[in-house]
Amino acid sequence: MARKKRLAAAGGGAEDDVNLTPMLDVVFILLIFFIVTAQFIKEPGVPIVRPDVENKADAKPLAILIAINENSEIYVDKKLVSPDEIGFVIKEMRLDNPRGEVVIQTDVDAEAQVMVDVMEAINKIDGDTVIKISAKTTG
Repeated sequence: MARKKRLAAAGGGAEDDVNLTPMLDVVFILLIFFIVTAQFIKEPGVPIVRPDVENKADAKPLAILIAINENSEIYVDKKLVSPDEIGFVIKEMRLDNPRGEVVIQTDVDAEAQVMVDVMEAINKIDGDTVIKISAKTTG
């Protein structure tokens, strides 16, 4: 009873409350939109010690990432791939991501021939593909 008297004296009632439900709906819709449209950064899945270079060019985050570790093992999308299967795996990834750039991260201690073999396999599948080599930048 005393509450009703205070509300009546203040000149307001339940009708003056702000309805926050539509605002929360908009916030959740925006949150879902940003989660769905976000581009996540891919990582090679194995630790790579990259060589130092003077020049640098940034790769787009939706690149097809190939990593070669110090034991000359090839990883694509954090999965170990044999050198014989690399062409097939790249062809499958091209179906999912036809415009993605191909980036190779090679460890300093890896055999150079493995990187050359991977590059040749990529060129057999798609000769027009520009292959980027990832390296640490100095300075």
